[in-house]
Amino acid sequence: MNNGKRMVMCGCHQGGENAIRDLIHRGYIFDYFVCLTPEQAAQANVSGYYDYRPLAQSLGIPVYIPETYGLTSEADLGFFAQQRFDLLIQGGWQRLFPEKVLATLGIGALGLHGSADKLPKGRGRSPLNWSLIEGKSRFLMHLFMIKPGADDGDVISIVDFDITEFDDIETLYFKYDLSYRKLLLDNLPSVLAGQHKTIPQLGQPSYYPKRTPADGEIHWETMDVATIYNFVRAQTRPYPGAFAIIQGKRTQIWKCRPFDTRLRYDDADYGAVVEQFGTRLLINCRGGLLLVDEWSHV
Repeated sequence: MNNGKRMVMCGCHQGGENAIRDLIHRGYIFDYFVCLTPEQAAQANVSGYYDYRPLAQSLGIPVYIPETYGLTSEADLGFFAQQRFDLLIQGGWQRLFPEKVLATLGIGALGLHGSADKLPKGRGRSPLNWSLIEGKSRFLMHLFMIKPGADDGDVISIVDFDITEFDDIETLYFKYDLSYRKLLLDNLPSVLAGQHKTIPQLGQPSYYPKRTPADGEIHWETMDVATIYNFVRAQTRPYPGAFAIIQGKRTQIWKCRPFDTRLRYDDADYGAVVEQFGTRLLINCRGGLLLVDEWSHV
């Protein structure tokens, strides 16, 4: 199925796992996996890390562990120069690929990037998280040819899906998974045959900034109940989670929901626990009450 082309997978995130497994199941052959160790992932703060090495070992696929996540060391560049792969496929890789790496590829590298708008809007980091935080209602997954810049390559195909009021970052990754598999299975044959068509990105780009665990703090005085709900579901597991000071303690909030906008506790501060139902906390917020279903102290 490879048409004699050599393929390499670069991945360290669970978002690409099922797509890569599906390609292998359907007969596509990877000549190498490039992936990070758990120690490298921890050092790079990779949320949602997935270790591809056991999968590679079970299938007899050789693994290259890079010296640098950015693939910029002399050894990393030398590996790609020596192997002369035809096509690179991402299995979740949160760094730009150096121009010197891309230049070694006979066909190129397939990238995946999503945004609530059509590219070039919404390039950059953590687009699924940002789309939830911003209350968006749809998400577009773009399969594109990677260039050295950030998500700026010509687009091959687009699949879109809903962001519902019931979604959180975990369920959006389920939709990400389904969409990535469809994009690869529909387009990989023409890419390997050199018959794929591309569409240039048109318009003024916009970029999502990088998010860090410190960006997950809830500010009771400035955020209303709907904003907090979006904020929490955008950062729940497998991410570090949103957090707040509750009853004087730093508390991680994993699951919550708007409870009511009419019941009021006028004597309570924003962020105050006004009722408790078993382990569930009812918190007074701007614009209503928030029911915290799952939480833990840091």
